[in-house]
Amino acid sequence: MSEIPKAYEPQSVEDKWYAFWQQHDCFKADPARVTERRPAYSIVIPPPNVTGVLTLGHVLNNTIQDILARKARMEGKEVLWLPGTDHAGIATQTVVERTLKKQGAIKHRDDLGREKFLEKVWEWKEKHGGIIIQQLKKIGASCDWSRERFTMDPEYSRCVQHVFVDLYRKGLIYRGKRMVNWCPASLTALSDEEVVMQEQKGSLYYFKVEVVEEPGTWLTIATTRPETIPADTAVAVNPKDPRYARLIGKHVRRALPIENQAHLPIVADDHIDPEFGTGVLKVTPAHDRADFDIGLRHQLPVIDVLNANGTMNDLAGKDLAGLDRFAARKKAAEILEAHGTLEKAEPYANNVGFSERAGVPIEPRLSEQWFLKYPATQSSQSCVAQGSLRFHPDRWAKVYDHWMAGIQDWCISRQLWWGHRIPVWTLEKGSDRRAGFDAKFAAQLGGTSPGATTTAHRFSFSGGSGAESWVRFNADNGSIHAATLSAAEEAKLVELGFVQDPDVLDTWFSSWLWPFATMGWVGESAKDNHNATLKAFYPTADLVTGPDIIFFWVARMIMAGYEFMGEMPFRNVYFTGIIRDKQGRKMSKSLGNSPDPLDLVSKYGADALRFGVMRSAPLGQDVIYDELNVELGRNFCNKLWNACRFRQMQGGDVQAEIRPDLLTNDDRWILLRLDQALREIERAYEAYRFSEVTQTLYRFFWSEYCDWYVEASKAAFFGEDTAIRANKLAVIDFVLSHTLRLFHPFLPFITEELWHGLGYAADMPAQQGGLTLMTAPWPQPLNEDEKLEWGLEESVDQVANAKIELVGLGRNLRALSNVPANKKVRFVIRPSGDLPDAELATLRLLLNADPLERATPDWKPEKGTAMVSNNLADLYLPLAGLIDTAAERSRLGKELEKVDAEIAKVQEKLANPNFTQKVPAKVLQEHQQRLLDWQTKKQQILGALANLPE
Repeated sequence: MSEIPKAYEPQSVEDKWYAFWQQHDCFKADPARVTERRPAYSIVIPPPNVTGVLTLGHVLNNTIQDILARKARMEGKEVLWLPGTDHAGIATQTVVERTLKKQGAIKHRDDLGREKFLEKVWEWKEKHGGIIIQQLKKIGASCDWSRERFTMDPEYSRCVQHVFVDLYRKGLIYRGKRMVNWCPASLTALSDEEVVMQEQKGSLYYFKVEVVEEPGTWLTIATTRPETIPADTAVAVNPKDPRYARLIGKHVRRALPIENQAHLPIVADDHIDPEFGTGVLKVTPAHDRADFDIGLRHQLPVIDVLNANGTMNDLAGKDLAGLDRFAARKKAAEILEAHGTLEKAEPYANNVGFSERAGVPIEPRLSEQWFLKYPATQSSQSCVAQGSLRFHPDRWAKVYDHWMAGIQDWCISRQLWWGHRIPVWTLEKGSDRRAGFDAKFAAQLGGTSPGATTTAHRFSFSGGSGAESWVRFNADNGSIHAATLSAAEEAKLVELGFVQDPDVLDTWFSSWLWPFATMGWVGESAKDNHNATLKAFYPTADLVTGPDIIFFWVARMIMAGYEFMGEMPFRNVYFTGIIRDKQGRKMSKSLGNSPDPLDLVSKYGADALRFGVMRSAPLGQDVIYDELNVELGRNFCNKLWNACRFRQMQGGDVQAEIRPDLLTNDDRWILLRLDQALREIERAYEAYRFSEVTQTLYRFFWSEYCDWYVEASKAAFFGEDTAIRANKLAVIDFVLSHTLRLFHPFLPFITEELWHGLGYAADMPAQQGGLTLMTAPWPQPLNEDEKLEWGLEESVDQVANAKIELVGLGRNLRALSNVPANKKVRFVIRPSGDLPDAELATLRLLLNADPLERATPDWKPEKGTAMVSNNLADLYLPLAGLIDTAAERSRLGKELEKVDAEIAKVQEKLANPNFTQKVPAKVLQEHQQRLLDWQTKKQQILGALANLPE
């Protein structure tokens, strides 16, 4: 047992113990150790972007995971907390491309070409990819780092390819030309979940078009996007709209481009809202989802006037071609105005979809993409609805159910270079291999054909990747869908004239496999696999994530779990809140309101940051960040440090046996309070209410243990009864050993240091706290036998509470009488019942009384004696000779005048009907309470005046 230093230095303690834990493999999981007596507990980390850095959101999320993992270890479970990072397709490619542009190396990634550009991305990943992992270690994350995964690892990539081909074979993946969300900055399609709606202030332009068959008849159309007028292929009206019904079937002259004012049909469509705008809709099938559907219903042509990068193409006309879409909007309005067809433009606010990653408005775009019909939707929806998979807080279950009920096919292809390239190979046009596919061609590819139809053939390669390596050839379109091909097999395809699809899969297509692909899954079902890790640790117990990716990730993981493993991937999902600043804004580097967590660790310590963040994070609610909470966390750590150091300074045997016959009322009370805290904490854990755990710990340790019990125990430490003193130390050791274990999931570093510093590890078995606090048994509430042995009855609480109340009353008596708290004064006490000398000594210490006299039966208080009373005793403070009576009478008189003035002020307001009848009920109640408080204060002053000595 080493001496606990006077001051707590977080940095040295944190570095020492993290290195110790890693050196002794304390975080490593071993499936061979999983038994009925040692059940498995597993949790997978939501993989941060490989090039990301630690944010307060990461601190919150990973602290919760670490709390769950550390508690599970102390409960005797075999714990796997599996870490890793995500390749983050769009984000990583954007960062690298932007960096190369700043360096002057490229103007566009095409300057390098795909292979050279990917080499640069991998270089970036190797240089920056481990930063966030090292940062997670700084805050104490107890992941099994030996199992760290990356979504572009070769093994993981094979899982992704296998899943693509499997879903394709099942008819769930298909290629089609559909309206998608297009990002003009990243030049890729996006799923609906990757689009964030933002309110934008723009203009609503009213322009008119002439009816061709009725010269002089004009229709007015309202639009927010005049730059797309050249792409209009019709105008639509509601057939029930009497204003326009007669015009259906006729034509209007398109306003733009000026050199090509085509005649557009007026079509009838029930989906047109006559109340919106003018009731006439310009139909632009290439640039609006709703218009695309109208175009399908009326077989309208499609004209695309936008390039992929958001500039206008030649079909937009000579005045707009080459302009950025927003510049073209302004130019189009000017042209309309110049030709007398713009009637007006008025301010208009509407919601516009923005690319979540690139931060630019997306474009609805007709594009050929790969889509997935979601698998296992029924099982995935019912498991949440029936409660077998639980959301915390449960309000997210309704949101999830609503989305699942209206689920749309997932656009899984992305026009990027960084990511899992789609495993589809197509025979180049003109190749003599497109027709006549037969066994001879199969042999050329290095395989044998197990069967064929007239247009499609499937065969397996005999070498390379083994039985998993297979292709399916479609002679109609010359395409091959391949899985887990080796480099040699891919080279063979290239040699024979095949070209791989240039697109990559959506990043989420790899991360939806995370719970089982990270455990070495290679395609077996849960029951058939021979993977020890999967057998022991799948499904996982908990998932901690943000509600903003409930559709991106959580829902998709559930579906993938059922489809490929036959069961849900986790049993509980905890949704964290969003960390915001005091103004309610989301933390953001661009706003400058997001502090660097490592700066906070350096300033306050990792434990302080963890405790401060968790204490202010109620279940599922947004967190208002205030550095004051981290400072409070540091103060709490200092309190814990000093309390343990005080124990060590008392010496004596460590964790001696508690003697029931020597327990004082205060001893029994703190044991009873510990039991109460243990039960409250367990209930809070069961409900995933981590902030309530911190609040209970704070109340018990700071208010009940430190502020009362330790102070009350000092009477025994200063006394001469060595047996009582030794027993009190035994109680303290019992409480502190429980407290350190309770705190460990939240404050891992300081508790480990104090556990060893106090010598609690010395007599423990190595795997039960002897080596590290991480494996010490989790504290359990006291059983009935223990309570009976120690006399922990309800009356214990009543006596202690009465004593606490009396001390508070006595201290207030000092304050009201203007007697300094640090001045030893004479008190007289008349107990209402039996009050042992040991209890009297405690009261004397806490009241700072010298002496505290026990009143004799015939003792009567002299004039000028202040008195308070409760169920325990009457307590007297003789003031004669203690204060300057004249000065005190003058002070109290002035104070009384101020109080009377305040009373009069509040009474005047409450007597005014204009105030009482108009203000909110809450304000009225506040004023009524204020009057009551001032009146109570007045009575206290009058009582103090009456008690002044002559």
